[in-house]
Amino acid sequence: SLADHYMQVLACKHDCVRELATRSGRISPIENFLPLHYDYLQFAYYRVGDYIKALECAKSYLLFHPDDEDVLENASYYEGLLEGTIDPDTVKPRKEAKTLLRRHKLESHLLQVAAASLGYTYTEPNYWNRYGARQDEHSVPSSISSEPEDGPRLFLAKKPMAKPDRELKEGGPLLYSDVKFVYNSQQLNGTQRVLLDNVISEEQCRELHRVASGIMLAGDGYRGKTSPHTPNERFEGATVLKALKYGYEGRVPLKSARLFYDISEKARRIVESYFMLNSTLYFSYTHLVCRTALSGQQERRNDLSHPIHADNCLLDPEANECWKEPPAYTFRDYSALLYMNADFEGGEFIFTEMDAKTVTASIKPKCGRMISFSSGGENPHGVKAVTKGQRCAVALWFTLDPLYRELERIQADEVIAMLDQEHLGPSEMNINPKDEL
Repeated sequence: SLADHYMQVLACKHDCVRELATRSGRISPIENFLPLHYDYLQFAYYRVGDYIKALECAKSYLLFHPDDEDVLENASYYEGLLEGTIDPDTVKPRKEAKTLLRRHKLESHLLQVAAASLGYTYTEPNYWNRYGARQDEHSVPSSISSEPEDGPRLFLAKKPMAKPDRELKEGGPLLYSDVKFVYNSQQLNGTQRVLLDNVISEEQCRELHRVASGIMLAGDGYRGKTSPHTPNERFEGATVLKALKYGYEGRVPLKSARLFYDISEKARRIVESYFMLNSTLYFSYTHLVCRTALSGQQERRNDLSHPIHADNCLLDPEANECWKEPPAYTFRDYSALLYMNADFEGGEFIFTEMDAKTVTASIKPKCGRMISFSSGGENPHGVKAVTKGQRCAVALWFTLDPLYRELERIQADEVIAMLDQEHLGPSEMNINPKDEL
């Protein structure tokens, strides 16, 4: 909707401070980036004897961290130095700092009000995180703490630890009697993982595969790249909306096209229930994808069909970290893969440790099997090389944030609602051909 659009624009603008703090080629922003400017400046002005500007910058820093004891002590010291020459109360924080914070708070308020009207809670990120003292002495101005023992002792800001993630649960009902539980997180040697069988039947697998054959395009979902992860396989894909459009136009059976929609909704409900989520799980992206081994290119393969990665953060195996920053899809919360066939060689789904090397679980795809897991750095995963045949699956990513609902899914919901009405003519089927792009 129009409101959703403006909400996303506002959220993007609100996040600019984080984007500005991320250097080109880096995956993580400089912590406490903007306030640090005032922290450095207050010390620099102190060193050159400009105590008015030192106090001005200290007060600017305190706009962001008003309870910072170290900078409060610095400000008090500057005020003492200025006694008898100027009233310290006349020294105010920098105007641009006050303006920025005022705008930032107004943006946050608008996001919270809009979120409440849409029925969910908006949690304001901490844009001025501080995670401990600086480690690199060369990156700070010859530390204030190096003052003579009998001189004034000033401090640079310290940073508290980040808050832990929300409580994680699992083991809820599977909702459908035919779905078979196979393994939980403990049995899969990880966190927030579940393996299920019989999510769809053999006949549904065959029908879905027939739909895939009629609607998939090479490179669809991969920005036109037919071999996005390895030159030894060809990738083809299609979305739910495209399937419904083709079904309505008669290019594929409408019943079969609707099956794609229905089973993805079934998967969503199962994931939401099993992981005992307290809020609605929304589709973030739904993609029917097949990867085919290219003949003549399979000898001595040592690559993966899909390299080890995490779904909502940038995996950094050397640092043993996963950076939840763009270009990662940071809004994704849960992932699922529903497999359609087993008549191929290779293609096992694997979980690894954060080193991207140590395999913790390996899963052989087959019709009706579904693996689901939380999308963060706790679940690095990938796909072994498909060395013969074609491996097909429905890939699903979910979010708890309605701001990031899949647009094509919303459009598909509207199409389904229209199809459920009495016989509609083509003129009433208001699908923009560009919607499928």
